[in-house]
Formats: sequence, structure tokens, C-alpha cells
Amino acid sequence: MDETGHQAAEPGSLLLQDQLCFALYAASRAVTVRYRPLLDDLGLTYPQYLVMLVLWEQDSVSVRELGTALQLESSTLSPLLKRLEAGGLIRRERRAEDERSVSIHLTPAGADLRDKARPVPAAIGEAMGLTLEQDAMAKHLLRLLTRNVTGT
Repeated sequence: MDETGHQAAEPGSLLLQDQLCFALYAASRAVTVRYRPLLDDLGLTYPQYLVMLVLWEQDSVSVRELGTALQLESSTLSPLLKRLEAGGLIRRERRAEDERSVSIHLTPAGADLRDKARPVPAAIGEAMGLTLEQDAMAKHLLRLLTRNVTGT
């Protein structure tokens, strides 16, 4: 039995309930669905919100830096950036020192959206119902899992 009173998974079990991948998938879907109404009020999708989080932390990042931070390929990132630019939240410009590199900057509207987004993390935290210690432990374990699986 584990700490929640559930039977520990047998090594090599093919039961759905024993798969860590499914637990991660189900949790990710549940959290993403919980974000939807909050982000609809901001006019953002969840992936766009992640882009904005990076830019609210550090305006003026290259597409490469943004992709690294979000663990996204540029082919996935480019459509997100086009929609954010069309929505007036960001602007893209070629870097003078390297024409191949594109910088992403917040527009005034994109910077202003940060204040409207401030309640989102607290609302999601409340929906998750974790203590601060559980929240920290969950993030630690998920980062460890990511590092172990990716080898980084």
C-alpha cells in the first residue's frame, strides 16, 4: 500500500490505473481544462498564456530562448506567436546584430494584460487543493521526472 492507501503497482503491470503516464496525462488535462475559463477571460489559450508568462518575466527574448524555456519547437511556437501578434499582444522584430534571429517583445497591451492575469495562479492553486509543501513536492518530482526522461 502507498501513503494514499492504494495498492502499489506490480512491476510490469498493464493496468491503466497503474500507469504513471496516465496519471500525468489525466492530471494535465484536468488542470488545462480548469485554466480554460480563466484564460478565456484574458483572450488567451493555454499555450499562449505560457508564452506570455515568459514575456512577463523577461520582455525581449529570442524565439530560440522562448522555445527553450517552453520546451517547444519553432514550428509549434511560430503559429502561437503569429496569433499573439495579430491580437496586438506582442511584436516580432529581426535582431540588428543577427538578421536570422527574431526578438519577441510585449506591446503595451501585452504588458497591461499581466495585471488582468494576476488572479490566475491563485485560482488554479485553490482548484488543485495542495498545501504549499505538496505543491513544492509535486513540482520537484515533475522536474526530476522530466530531467530523467529527457536526460538533461
